[in-house]
Amino acid sequence: MGVLNGIRVVEMGLWVAGPSAGGILADWGAEVIKLETPRGDPMRQLYQALSGSEETRCPPFDLHNRGKRSVVVDVNQPEGSALARRIIASADVFLTNLRPHYLKRVGLHHEQLLAADPRLVYGSLTGYGLDGPDQDAPGYDLAAFTARSGVSWRATPPGGVPPTLPGGMGDNVTAITLVAGLLGALLARQRTGLGQLVATSLLRTGIFCVSMELSARLAIDRVAPSPDRRYAQNPLMNSYRAADGKWLWLIGAEASRHWEPMMTALEATHLLADERFQSSRSRNKNAAALIEILDGIFARRSRDEWAAVFREHGVWWAPVNSFEDLVEDTQVQSIGAFRTMATMDGDSAEQRTLAAPIDFGSDPGGAFPAPPRLGADTRAVLEALGLDAAEIAAMQEAGVIS
Repeated sequence: MGVLNGIRVVEMGLWVAGPSAGGILADWGAEVIKLETPRGDPMRQLYQALSGSEETRCPPFDLHNRGKRSVVVDVNQPEGSALARRIIASADVFLTNLRPHYLKRVGLHHEQLLAADPRLVYGSLTGYGLDGPDQDAPGYDLAAFTARSGVSWRATPPGGVPPTLPGGMGDNVTAITLVAGLLGALLARQRTGLGQLVATSLLRTGIFCVSMELSARLAIDRVAPSPDRRYAQNPLMNSYRAADGKWLWLIGAEASRHWEPMMTALEATHLLADERFQSSRSRNKNAAALIEILDGIFARRSRDEWAAVFREHGVWWAPVNSFEDLVEDTQVQSIGAFRTMATMDGDSAEQRTLAAPIDFGSDPGGAFPAPPRLGADTRAVLEALGLDAAEIAAMQEAGVIS
């Protein structure tokens, strides 16, 4: 029994951000009904569309939709819109990442639903927010979270090309943000009896992710340092490549504290007497020279060899893991990052997947349930709402449900 057992959520989400939020709630025990149009969430066919293959599984879809119930309703028809509102009226939470103008057109905008049911907690996750000239602009995470928020600019060296960051990264961070807001609103409803709108956006979340440096820019006009590793402000808080080509990060955040132990570990104690590197300020001033020296030192041994040296001397560091490194990392395995889940077809062996990054002591572990087939639960959900066989058949005949 999950911590959200007894909470009913209706999700109308596409691609990653909305379904990710609903997926976390499902992992935690909520009953999550995924409302889909007859075409279904386009994420279902992502891998087929990209490769032209007959692969029927889409692991990202499975990850974010496991344990949900799928109900197909054509909300573009008046009867479908009314049916969707009836389903939502049975829920504690409605969450969506569709654009506001579309939701208003089909009668599922927050103003419309909250007027009908003041106890509803309405979760809105958009690209650019609910106000302003671009509130209805399409906002995938690479656009709203990464590009427009300053995240991409901050990761681009002067004169360099903006990096292509992992797809879905901003979606998942924003989904976690929405989940936190929904739980806060549910807690408030226990005290007040009233639901409310909970709104977040990819843009706002991306901006908050660069808040450490942006807050300094706003308050004291401090310009963010260059992301070029060759000119890092603190050479002890920088990445270096080992002899085997693998990268690592030194984590000498407190430069004055870590300077001598790190140089001892690197067998570079001669640098302790170098006038260019006597203080944090002088090391910053001469960062390029120090980084060039450290590059040469790190090129002498493999990363595994440096790991042994760092353990012996208590040096703070981290490997830059590839996905291959990551899945074999014993620390990653120890913290439960990976689990298994049942497959949609029910015939294949359980597939390996990821767990949401929060653990509860009451979680029994084990495999996650499978994601739903499109429309697999339409009839059961409608029957539970009190619709009889004739009503359901008529809606199927009219193409309102499937």
